[in-house]
Amino acid sequence: MEHYSPIVQFAGLRFDIPVVLMTIFTSVLVFILVMFCTRNMTTGVPKGKQNFFEWVIEFIRGIAGQFMDAKTSTKFITLALTLFLYIFIGNQLGVMTNFTIEHSQPIPSLGITQEVISEHGHEVEHNGQKEKALGVVWFKSPTASPSVTFGLALMILLYAHYLGIRKDAGGYVKHWFQPHPLMFILHVMEEFIIKPLTLPLRLFGNIFAGEVLIAFLLAGSVAVVSLPLIVWLGYSVFVGSIQAYIFTTLALVYISQKVVDDH
Repeated sequence: MEHYSPIVQFAGLRFDIPVVLMTIFTSVLVFILVMFCTRNMTTGVPKGKQNFFEWVIEFIRGIAGQFMDAKTSTKFITLALTLFLYIFIGNQLGVMTNFTIEHSQPIPSLGITQEVISEHGHEVEHNGQKEKALGVVWFKSPTASPSVTFGLALMILLYAHYLGIRKDAGGYVKHWFQPHPLMFILHVMEEFIIKPLTLPLRLFGNIFAGEVLIAFLLAGSVAVVSLPLIVWLGYSVFVGSIQAYIFTTLALVYISQKVVDDH
């Protein structure tokens, strides 16, 4: 069965509606989680949710501490924490909510028109009659979309360059020609081709491939795929966690290269 992702055009731009909705939904979940864990915090020995949240913060602080001194890393803990939680939660959504909703009636406001149903839909039987239905995966990981992962990577890389310029504009320009003027070409390739591609593609590729296999297993016989599906779901949770860690770590590495003198 073909899965279609509804597209809406606005101001000359194309918006993938499920991706937009899940991006917003993930942001809301992160906000709710942080608000829940930070309510009624005490100054004594932390317990329960406060203990969990403080552990997460220390985990992020430990990552940042590998590349920056304590004073410098403190400035980026909030950014790194938000990035980690967003990617971690976003990665898991496709594992927990990977199911398809079929639409036989058009919903123009969501990009589902009669033409789209006719072109991309499949035949189903309803009340003894055959009709076209469009399968849409509304609930999926936003990080399974390259537009989201590339957007996150672009945000981090632009912010890192901004920090480098603000810290020392002269040193920032000089860096492009060190240790030899010919290195300028390699620096340009690294900063504007290699990093913008490797950072988001690693995250997108792993999450997208995982969701494809989950959808494939869900389409099979329950008796045949139950055990492989359970194993793969567990593995997908693990991979989603590792990818959140790797993305956050690389983001802090790129930032440290612009703000730490040793780099």
